[in-house]
Amino acid sequence: QVQLVESGGGLVQPGGSLRLSCAASGSIDSITVMTWYRQAPGKQRALIASIIDSDTTNYVDDVKGRFTISRNSAKNMVYLQMNSLEPEDTAVYYCNAGIVVPGPPIRFREVWGQGTLVTVSS
Repeated sequence: QVQLVESGGGLVQPGGSLRLSCAASGSIDSITVMTWYRQAPGKQRALIASIIDSDTTNYVDDVKGRFTISRNSAKNMVYLQMNSLEPEDTAVYYCNAGIVVPGPPIRFREVWGQGTLVTVSS
């Protein structure tokens, strides 16, 4: 059994910051890409940032320069530092990971967290 648990969401004023964390636990051999998605009210879930290693990160334009994704591979953790938050950033934020489960046989699983709500409002 492999699971992801997000934390760090909450209410923040415009211009403020939050740091989201996501912890992977269970039977894990290794984790490939780790990704943050968000789903705003009335909208589809959308990818916002991904990381393979510290030299390989990607962001959508909406968050580039304001959000920073990082990971601690030794702890199976991924983080999302969010600065200069705007009301448009209000959403449920989800963690996603590609996880290699030890075998035999070795298996690859895509795992989702349950989400954490971020509300940006004055």
